[in-house]
Amino acid sequence: MVAYNVQVAVDAKHHLIVAHEVINQGHDRSALASMALAARKAMGKRKLQAIADRGYYSGEQIKACEDTGVAAILPKPNTSGARAQGRFDRSDFIYIQKDDEYQCPAGQRALYRFTREEAGLQMRRYWSSACKQCPIKSQCTPSDYRRISRWEHEDVVERAQQRLDQMPDAMMVRRRTVEHVFGTLKHWMGYTHFLTKRLPNVSTEMSLNVLAYNLKRVLSILGFNKTMTAIQSMGK
Repeated sequence: MVAYNVQVAVDAKHHLIVAHEVINQGHDRSALASMALAARKAMGKRKLQAIADRGYYSGEQIKACEDTGVAAILPKPNTSGARAQGRFDRSDFIYIQKDDEYQCPAGQRALYRFTREEAGLQMRRYWSSACKQCPIKSQCTPSDYRRISRWEHEDVVERAQQRLDQMPDAMMVRRRTVEHVFGTLKHWMGYTHFLTKRLPNVSTEMSLNVLAYNLKRVLSILGFNKTMTAIQSMGK
């Protein structure tokens, strides 16, 4: 896109920007793992929790995080129109891990049928033979059978949901960290466009803004004397 999408990772304790990047993509879905790993490296951590909004939701990105010691916490977008149309959606079907089956709202079991590739992902397909005779079929699907797809690594995104359920204030934490930072930077920049053009130049401009923000933040936390002492000790 002819646009600049700024990605930042912010330390929830001190509100310092620990990693940032400017990209040309018009969405955030492919940025979760790279930013989380950059933050982990900058902070010198082996493991890390990364809280993001639903715009970052991607099963592949969540798995990439988990594979490298980052526990992603983010809500899943509701893209199904079934609920809005008064029918059961995917969340109404309970996965029974020991049997590799889904239990539907009518109490029937959707059995595994086959695996196929969808958008590069291996998806397992399930449905119940009882669908046609189901008394509440009208609340479920207009098709002959309600088919359920399950990614081969669905357990990874299920664990992400469990972490979110165990941290009900996660989105509040996100808002008061990264949104606070973005609000401050936008205020400084006058809520206008970047002053430079082309990605390398805009990246440099953003880096200067991040440097200024972090310096002011450190001065606010430590005070002038302790900040100067810390800077001097780094040069030795």
